[in-house]
Amino acid sequence: MTQNSQAPAPPMPVPNPLTQFYWDAVKLRELWIQRCQSCGHYIHFPKPICRFCQSQDLAGERVSGSATLYSWTIAMQPFHPFYVDKIPYNIATVELVEQRGLMLLTRIVDCPEDRLEADMPLEVEFEDVTPELVLPVFRPASG
Repeated sequence: MTQNSQAPAPPMPVPNPLTQFYWDAVKLRELWIQRCQSCGHYIHFPKPICRFCQSQDLAGERVSGSATLYSWTIAMQPFHPFYVDKIPYNIATVELVEQRGLMLLTRIVDCPEDRLEADMPLEVEFEDVTPELVLPVFRPASG
């Protein structure tokens, strides 16, 4: 009996018309977040209508990639076969500096678990998970 030595593929995002801009930007190693063109609020996850002013005039805009660590947990069990050999790893919520309450679910890299602390300054970087999948992750800000 031969075993398949190919590693399992990661779960893949399924972009739709509301999220395509986000995934296109990530592939270019840029972080873009939906923003209401009427009231200026950022909205994540993308929605068809602004939750602040109900405008439908929404567009993706590039953000700085600067954030602070809001919360995190350590995954001890894989939720998908791709992650079996990657545990333990952190799952983090970061607050982007562009707007209070603008949160993004991600991972923190280049930082041991015992050094994670609330409100630590972070900056985005991009991880090539596979040739088809790039994800934004965050690391402690330099300086």
